[in-house]
Amino acid sequence: MNDKLIQYIYGIADNSLILGQRLGELCGHGPSLETDIAMTNIALDLLGQTRSYYQYAAELSGGDATEDTIAFLRTEREYKNVLLVEQPNTDFAYSIVRQFLFDHFHFLLLDQLQQSSDETLAAIAKKSIKEVSYHKRFSSDWIKRLGDGTEESRRRVQLAINDLWTYTDELFHQTDADLFMIIGGTAPDVTKLKDIYYSNINQILEEATLEIPSLQYFQKGGKNGIHSEHMGYLLADLQYMQRTYPNMNW
Repeated sequence: MNDKLIQYIYGIADNSLILGQRLGELCGHGPSLETDIAMTNIALDLLGQTRSYYQYAAELSGGDATEDTIAFLRTEREYKNVLLVEQPNTDFAYSIVRQFLFDHFHFLLLDQLQQSSDETLAAIAKKSIKEVSYHKRFSSDWIKRLGDGTEESRRRVQLAINDLWTYTDELFHQTDADLFMIIGGTAPDVTKLKDIYYSNINQILEEATLEIPSLQYFQKGGKNGIHSEHMGYLLADLQYMQRTYPNMNW
């Protein structure tokens, strides 16, 4: 039971860690001071959520496990984040679209996770959803602003949507740990969130005068530890200090 729960926690927490790391790379590189600070704060929110999940996972694991060993000393195949969050910051449009596509899923997940039979997960979800509600509003407003802005901003954001859309279906894939946790009421069935997710996303894209991609094939693998080439480079940056100077603490 504990092992399945730990793997389920990784599946949620790793998304926040990796996306937080990606956003952290943008600190000081935003298109304006206000936007730069906002995205840095989102990164901090995600890392704060990650700490709560990892502390719980460490408690369940026992032994020498800590939030630090979980974050910094796992190998690439041991991370269970979706491929979407590890995609690079190609430009501002890609960063916002990646955030937008994840935020809408994240909000729906946390909304349901508040009802978890696991009191710790329910408490983390209740605290985190307040932050993620802001994240969703922030990224959605930017999608509308870029899509219904200049010809160049619309071109760039449409390109980002077309490229990143292929990673959205994986958000609703279920691992063995996911399925096990659903049975006991610990986890929500994310497949039931798929229709409302795409409905919400499509409504905003239409408001932004953007085209909704029509794809038959989607990328997957991250939830099972099979990642894109970008993940290795990201982990090299993330883990460098801890591996070079062991036993550092957050």
